Amino acid sequence: MEELRLGVVESQFAEIIWSNEPLPSGELVKLCEQKLGWKKSTTYTVLKRLCERGIFQNEKGMVSARMTKEEYDAAQSEKFVEENFGGSLPAFLAAFTTRKKLNKSEVDEIKKMIDAIGKEG
Repeated sequence: MEELRLGVVESQFAEIIWSNEPLPSGELVKLCEQKLGWKKSTTYTVLKRLCERGIFQNEKGMVSARMTKEEYDAAQSEKFVEENFGGSLPAFLAAFTTRKKLNKSEVDEIKKMIDAIGKEG
């Protein structure tokens, strides 16, 4: 799979698909013209590129996601932690909390997530 990271304009395009999927490619062209000011060729060029990256698919003129927004966000988060903290979530949290202190509610939420993961394993 190619690089998943989306630029600003690609992100706007992806949001259109995620918000309206599944949708006919012709409808996507109309939405991109209205919201982004794009021509048909631009829409199809960007769609093709994001399909090649495995984020979307265009099957028989119907555009849909191969990866939900949540899955995309999770992949981006994992990649960030991997690239910047050697894949260590504790190292990320340590760095994050040196500048932003967590409130009790956030700490409780993180504890619940850890407890839930412990029960699954």
